[in-house]
Amino acid sequence: MSTLLRRLVDLARTDDDVAAGELREAASAHGCAPITDDVDRQSVTIAGTLTAVTLRPRATVPALVAEVFDGSATVQLVWLGRRSIHGIEPGTYLKATGLLCRPHGVATIFNPAYELLPHHG
Repeated sequence: MSTLLRRLVDLARTDDDVAAGELREAASAHGCAPITDDVDRQSVTIAGTLTAVTLRPRATVPALVAEVFDGSATVQLVWLGRRSIHGIEPGTYLKATGLLCRPHGVATIFNPAYELLPHHG
C-alpha cells in the first residue's frame, strides 16, 4: 500500500479503531489468536485489557467476573469462589488460558490461569 493511501486510511479510522488494532497486534505478539477466532469448548490463550471487573455475590459461592477486550471481541473471565484478586482491575493488561465456552452466546472462561503483563502501549 502506498504511503499516501496508508495515511488516508489512517485518517479515516477512529481512535477506537486505532486502539482496537493496537490491542489485536499486542495479542498477536503474545502468541494469541483473536477472540473472534476461538472455538467453543477448546482450550485457548487470550491477551487483552480488562474493561470491567465485578463481583457477583451468591448465597454460597461468590464469583469475580472480569471482561477482557483484545481488539476483536470481549470474553468474560470468571473466578468462582473469589471476591477479589490482586491486580485484577479495569485497565490491567493480561494473558489468560482456559477452556472457552459460550453459555448463552457469551464467550466465557471459568477459573482461568492468568499472567499480568506490562501495558501493551
